[in-house]
Amino acid sequence: MIAAAAEVSGEREIVVIGSQAILGTVENPPAAMLRSIEADIYPLNAPGKAEAIDGSLGDGSPFHGLHGYYAHGVGPETAIAPAGWEERLVRVGIPPRVGRVDEVVALCLEVHDLVLAKCVAGRDRDWRFATDAISEGIVRAEDLLARIEGLPEPPADRSHIGTMLRGISTRIAKLSGDNR
Repeated sequence: MIAAAAEVSGEREIVVIGSQAILGTVENPPAAMLRSIEADIYPLNAPGKAEAIDGSLGDGSPFHGLHGYYAHGVGPETAIAPAGWEERLVRVGIPPRVGRVDEVVALCLEVHDLVLAKCVAGRDRDWRFATDAISEGIVRAEDLLARIEGLPEPPADRSHIGTMLRGISTRIAKLSGDNR
């Protein structure tokens, strides 16, 4: 999908900000974290070209029909992540497509930033994602809590996210017999 997005947009650096950014930051993510059939992406240096990606590789496109997953062209404003998330993007080289020699790079939201962005969205599936990430040891609750103040959200919302994450962490510790 990243190589196809690069081809459609004419850009070589594609940012992945949705849940599927986990694929670029965690070697073998749990299946429960891979439920989505879409990836939220945009070209780093030309975010406006996300519309062309959405049109060519999006929901209901021939690409979607062929592969069973699709690209959702978004913009950088879609990522409601902690301050500095752009500097923490994880670079993943994508092998060239057949007949191509140009290198394409996926820039994936760092896993702690990803989990916090999911917490901001706050849907049930987002909290399950956060719970899975903590219980699998993919992220540390302490690191998540340390970044909450950097979220561009009102204080009450940041407080709610902190309360939820502390509750998840406590519940996981009790289930695992860890009485921290």
